[in-house]
Amino acid sequence: MWCVTSEPVFLADCRARLAFDLLGNTWNCVVLWALRRGPRRPGELRGQIGGISQKVLTETLRRLEFNGLVARRSYGGSPPRVEYELTPLGRTLLEPIDAFGAWAFEHGDEVMAAQDDYIRGGRTREA
Repeated sequence: MWCVTSEPVFLADCRARLAFDLLGNTWNCVVLWALRRGPRRPGELRGQIGGISQKVLTETLRRLEFNGLVARRSYGGSPPRVEYELTPLGRTLLEPIDAFGAWAFEHGDEVMAAQDDYIRGGRTREA
């Protein structure tokens, strides 16, 4: 499957690991989804995304820009204005993010119940 050798080991440079890393960061998917309807200024994004700090938003936008998923556009003027928008590559992730969100909506209660059962069983995350 994807980049598994004949042995069940993922290669260090596996592209699937890159994709899992991109989708595994909570804020990456949230910011990408927030940009799905068009360009946004950082302040608009913060207002749209509950619980994200300015520092984390800036780091996330830079990471997404570094990976070619988001484009930054600067406008002159006083004060200078910046907007972020999805690139065509970034738009290709909307469908997988939507599918993952649909899975979470459908199975979220089961996951939370499993967590509750685990905790009630006396087990902790460090176990």
